[in-house]
Amino acid sequence: MPARHQHPVKVRFYELDPYGHLNHSVYVQLFETGRIELLDSVGLGLHDLEERGYRFVVSRIETRFRASAVGGDALVIETEVVENRRASSRWGQRILRGDEVLATQEVLAAVTDTDGRPVRSPDFMAEALAPYTNDPDDEGDA
Repeated sequence: MPARHQHPVKVRFYELDPYGHLNHSVYVQLFETGRIELLDSVGLGLHDLEERGYRFVVSRIETRFRASAVGGDALVIETEVVENRRASSRWGQRILRGDEVLATQEVLAAVTDTDGRPVRSPDFMAEALAPYTNDPDDEGDA
Protein backbone atom coordinates (compact mmCIF):
# COMPACT_ATOMS: atom_id res chain seq x y z
CA MET A 1 0.00 0.00 0.00
CA PRO A 2 1.37 3.43 -0.90
CA ALA A 3 2.21 5.99 1.74
CA ARG A 4 0.03 8.99 2.44
CA HIS A 5 1.83 12.31 2.41
CA GLN A 6 1.32 14.12 5.69
CA HIS A 7 1.42 17.88 6.24
CA PRO A 8 0.79 19.35 9.72
CA VAL A 9 -1.12 22.62 10.16
CA LYS A 10 -2.54 24.59 13.07
CA VAL A 11 -5.96 26.26 13.00
CA ARG A 12 -5.55 30.03 13.30
CA PHE A 13 -8.14 32.33 14.86
CA TYR A 14 -8.80 34.28 11.66
CA GLU A 15 -9.86 31.06 9.89
CA LEU A 16 -12.83 30.60 12.22
CA ASP A 17 -16.46 31.28 11.37
CA PRO A 18 -18.79 33.25 13.70
CA TYR A 19 -19.51 30.00 15.60
CA GLY A 20 -15.85 29.40 16.49
CA HIS A 21 -15.37 26.55 14.00
CA LEU A 22 -12.91 26.34 11.13
CA ASN A 23 -14.74 27.93 8.19
CA HIS A 24 -15.78 25.40 5.55
CA SER A 25 -13.92 27.29 2.81
CA VAL A 26 -10.66 26.93 4.73
CA TYR A 27 -10.89 23.13 4.56
CA VAL A 28 -10.68 23.40 0.76
CA GLN A 29 -7.63 25.66 1.09
CA LEU A 30 -5.98 23.23 3.50
CA PHE A 31 -6.59 20.35 1.11
CA GLU A 32 -5.00 22.41 -1.67
CA THR A 33 -2.00 23.04 0.58
CA GLY A 34 -1.69 19.29 1.17
CA ARG A 35 -1.62 18.56 -2.57
CA ILE A 36 0.93 21.31 -3.24
CA GLU A 37 3.15 20.10 -0.40
CA LEU A 38 3.04 16.55 -1.79
CA LEU A 39 3.95 17.82 -5.26
CA ASP A 40 6.82 19.90 -3.85
CA SER A 41 8.11 16.91 -1.86
CA VAL A 42 8.47 14.79 -5.03
CA GLY A 43 10.03 17.51 -7.18
CA LEU A 44 6.85 18.48 -9.03
CA GLY A 45 6.38 21.99 -7.67
CA LEU A 46 3.88 24.07 -9.60
CA HIS A 47 6.56 26.42 -10.97
CA ASP A 48 8.72 23.45 -11.97
CA LEU A 49 5.80 21.88 -13.83
CA GLU A 50 5.01 25.18 -15.53
CA GLU A 51 8.61 25.47 -16.75
CA ARG A 52 8.31 21.95 -18.22
CA GLY A 53 5.07 22.92 -19.98
CA TYR A 54 2.50 21.26 -17.70
CA ARG A 55 -0.21 22.22 -15.22
CA PHE A 56 -2.59 20.39 -12.91
CA VAL A 57 -6.08 21.89 -13.28
CA VAL A 58 -8.77 20.92 -10.79
CA SER A 59 -11.94 19.84 -12.59
CA ARG A 60 -13.93 18.40 -9.68
CA ILE A 61 -13.87 18.58 -5.89
CA GLU A 62 -16.06 16.60 -3.51
CA THR A 63 -15.66 17.46 0.17
CA ARG A 64 -17.34 15.74 3.10
CA PHE A 65 -17.37 17.35 6.53
CA ARG A 66 -17.54 15.00 9.51
CA ALA A 67 -16.51 17.06 12.56
CA SER A 68 -15.49 20.64 13.31
CA ALA A 69 -12.01 21.93 13.98
CA VAL A 70 -11.59 24.86 16.37
CA GLY A 71 -8.94 27.49 17.00
CA GLY A 72 -5.58 26.09 18.04
CA ASP A 73 -6.28 22.55 16.82
CA ALA A 74 -3.23 20.72 15.48
CA LEU A 75 -4.30 19.01 12.26
CA VAL A 76 -2.67 16.77 9.68
CA ILE A 77 -3.57 16.81 6.00
CA GLU A 78 -3.11 13.37 4.45
CA THR A 79 -2.87 13.16 0.68
CA GLU A 80 -2.55 10.30 -1.79
CA VAL A 81 -3.07 9.80 -5.50
CA VAL A 82 -5.93 7.33 -5.85
CA GLU A 83 -5.60 6.86 -9.59
CA ASN A 84 -3.47 8.07 -12.49
CA ARG A 85 -5.14 8.24 -15.88
CA ARG A 86 -3.83 9.26 -19.28
CA ALA A 87 -4.62 12.96 -18.88
CA SER A 88 -5.86 13.27 -15.30
CA SER A 89 -5.46 12.00 -11.78
CA ARG A 90 -7.78 11.40 -8.85
CA TRP A 91 -6.58 12.44 -5.39
CA GLY A 92 -7.86 11.35 -1.99
CA GLN A 93 -7.35 13.45 1.13
CA ARG A 94 -8.23 13.53 4.80
CA ILE A 95 -7.88 16.15 7.51
CA LEU A 96 -7.20 14.57 10.89
CA ARG A 97 -7.12 15.78 14.46
CA GLY A 98 -5.20 12.96 16.09
CA ASP A 99 -6.99 9.80 14.92
CA GLU A 100 -10.28 11.61 14.25
CA VAL A 101 -11.16 12.27 10.59
CA LEU A 102 -12.65 15.78 10.36
CA ALA A 103 -13.10 15.98 6.59
CA THR A 104 -12.36 14.05 3.41
CA GLN A 105 -11.95 15.28 -0.12
CA GLU A 106 -11.65 13.73 -3.55
CA VAL A 107 -10.22 15.80 -6.37
CA LEU A 108 -10.08 15.13 -10.08
CA ALA A 109 -7.21 17.06 -11.66
CA ALA A 110 -6.61 17.30 -15.39
CA VAL A 111 -3.11 17.53 -16.82
CA THR A 112 -2.87 20.37 -19.33
CA ASP A 113 -0.24 22.25 -21.26
CA THR A 114 0.39 25.88 -20.34
CA ASP A 115 -2.37 26.97 -22.73
CA GLY A 116 -4.91 24.89 -20.80
CA ARG A 117 -5.30 22.10 -23.36
CA PRO A 118 -5.54 18.55 -21.94
CA VAL A 119 -2.40 16.51 -22.62
CA ARG A 120 -1.18 13.03 -21.80
CA SER A 121 0.45 12.87 -18.39
CA PRO A 122 4.20 12.45 -18.89
CA ASP A 123 5.98 9.43 -17.42
CA PHE A 124 8.05 11.60 -15.08
CA MET A 125 4.86 12.66 -13.22
CA ALA A 126 3.68 9.10 -12.60
CA GLU A 127 7.19 8.06 -11.54
CA ALA A 128 7.51 10.94 -9.07
CA LEU A 129 4.03 10.34 -7.61
CA ALA A 130 4.40 6.54 -7.41
CA PRO A 131 5.24 6.43 -3.67
CA TYR A 132 1.88 8.11 -2.95
CA THR A 133 -0.17 6.40 -5.67
CA ASN A 134 -2.56 3.45 -5.43
CA ASP A 135 -1.98 2.51 -9.08
CA PRO A 136 1.67 3.33 -9.84
CA ASP A 137 1.42 1.62 -13.23
CA ASP A 138 -0.54 4.64 -14.57
CA GLU A 139 -3.31 2.54 -16.09
CA GLY A 140 -6.77 3.76 -17.11
CA ASP A 141 -8.43 6.32 -19.32
CA ALA A 142 -8.72 10.08 -19.15
